[in-house]
Amino acid sequence: MTLRDDFTEALKSAMRAGDAARVSAIRLINAKLKEADIAARPKGVAAIPDDEIHVMLRGMVKSRRESVALYEQGKRPELAAKEMAEIAVIESFLPQAMDQAAVEAAVAAAIAETGASSVKDMGKVMGLLKTRHGAALDMALANPVVRAKLAG
Repeated sequence: MTLRDDFTEALKSAMRAGDAARVSAIRLINAKLKEADIAARPKGVAAIPDDEIHVMLRGMVKSRRESVALYEQGKRPELAAKEMAEIAVIESFLPQAMDQAAVEAAVAAAIAETGASSVKDMGKVMGLLKTRHGAALDMALANPVVRAKLAG
């Protein structure tokens, strides 16, 4: 079962349950997915794969977190709450993220395996991490850990 199937089933369930907020959030995901599919067509790709869908979902979460911060600064808690609800729905489709200890262990293993010794080798380490851990590892969290270990 692909992520696309998960979206379809979740949308049907939310519609049956009358959960308007979840329906809205899943429709936003489907719209963003359609945009991504259309953008990939010139490359000869009819539909983006699940790993690219995970990247798209992480981007959606990131932009909503930024919106939450702005809404809270602007004293708009109702809009911040709406964004937080959308984040919860989007994150429900992402694999369980690695915690900080697991990220550090994965980085240490990747550095040892690639034989990286300086910041110049960062690309090799990041590439291995992405291949090995995919969507479970947030590369934005891994990047400073890799940089710190290679610089120190």
